[in-house]
Amino acid sequence: MKSPVPDTSEVLDKAAILAALPREWSADQLPAIRFRLATGVAKLVVLDDDPTGTQTVQNVAVVTDWMVDTLVAELQSDAPGFFILTNSRSLSPAATAALHSELAANLLEAGRRTGVAFTVVSRSDSTLRGHYPLETDTLARALGPAAATLIIPYFEAGGRLTLQGVHYVADGDRLIPAAQTPFAQDATFGYRHSDLRQWVEEKTGGRIAADQVTLVRLNTIRQGGPNAVASALAALPSGSVCVIDSLTPRDIAVVAQATLQAESAGQRFLYRTAASFVAARLGLGPLPLLAREDFRAVPATSGGLVVVGSYVPKTTAQLAHLRTEHPHHLVELSVPDLLDPARRPLAIAEAVQRLNRDLRNGFLTVLATSRELVQGATPAESLQIINQVSSALVETVRAITIRPRFLIAKGGITSSDIATGGLGVRRAMVRGQILPGVPVWSLGPETRFPGLDYVIFPGNVGTDNALANAITRLPNPHLPS
Repeated sequence: MKSPVPDTSEVLDKAAILAALPREWSADQLPAIRFRLATGVAKLVVLDDDPTGTQTVQNVAVVTDWMVDTLVAELQSDAPGFFILTNSRSLSPAATAALHSELAANLLEAGRRTGVAFTVVSRSDSTLRGHYPLETDTLARALGPAAATLIIPYFEAGGRLTLQGVHYVADGDRLIPAAQTPFAQDATFGYRHSDLRQWVEEKTGGRIAADQVTLVRLNTIRQGGPNAVASALAALPSGSVCVIDSLTPRDIAVVAQATLQAESAGQRFLYRTAASFVAARLGLGPLPLLAREDFRAVPATSGGLVVVGSYVPKTTAQLAHLRTEHPHHLVELSVPDLLDPARRPLAIAEAVQRLNRDLRNGFLTVLATSRELVQGATPAESLQIINQVSSALVETVRAITIRPRFLIAKGGITSSDIATGGLGVRRAMVRGQILPGVPVWSLGPETRFPGLDYVIFPGNVGTDNALANAITRLPNPHLPS
């Protein structure tokens, strides 16, 4: 294996780069995709490693278990696809492998019982954090070899763009190579390369060399359209890895249509993608953002609740901005206290008492972990710390007795753990988005608060004022007079 080298990708001027590129493919592919879906294609099963994968879809179901009976019911539904929330980004590698082996076996059994064909998407972070290649390797072993694994981390709302195989994070007028952003410094899932071909080599430990990874370039997408992309996919060596450029929703729709064409010709792919590909593959275009009148203030007298577990700098900046925009009561859980078995129970009990009081009195209330980042000596220890903190947030939310007017959960692992452990979600429907990339679920009757509007706010999405803006769009966000 070659020794890793520092990322040398250049920061680009966004406007200049976009102006110099070929025009997008002229024909909108979403109507053609919807026609294909209506005439019968394999059901799309999206394995979501945290709940933020629903940030581009509307009126799609999310289930939080993968028992065979659950999968049978979803495969038999009229919908073209559904999400399974695995929350695997919070798990150890061994637990992630076991989960995906079990899930794949149950999917195969559900497919056998129903006779319904399915295609699997491994949906993960648009900033490249997660258990790759472990998850796709495990699925390939369990489901059988695929023609190729397609790497598509493009995500419109978050400004995650792929050009010439290099993945960028948009920051104002600049395109910053992903490996030069704070996301690449993640204690558990960090990486050193922005060129996705080199990233694959890095993540596979050299098992797949960068020069063995195929790239479908933007010129092919924009000048050749779906037929050219489908031809490129048909030429992929069996079992290979392919990176796909995308800069706009129309680019990703061309890619989605091409994958449907290739699959109808008999190819089968494994997908490792961000959220935008999923929406395009389901034929879903953008809808208006949810506004205040779309939400019900039930109960009308209680306060809204915001739970902040994400520790990325963007979340901390949004929390600081929230303090200046919306009067609220802050209940802070000290991370050192949560990691101390002697102090943890008292810290949680005091937080629950304050939350119940503030919500009952109608205050907008924020439950947040302290902002200092505590890391372990190894990636495994850092992940363990994250899970200890997340479990404390779950325990706290599970213990409150006052139904909040709404609930915003900030951070992928946080929102998943709160949904399943704190609220008891088994199945939810994605209503739409309150801001670009910020989905809203309507909770089912099995939950502690049926019908609650549950806002899943990714830690790495939005400008500094995004959290404050989301609260403004919810009913009666301010302190009572």
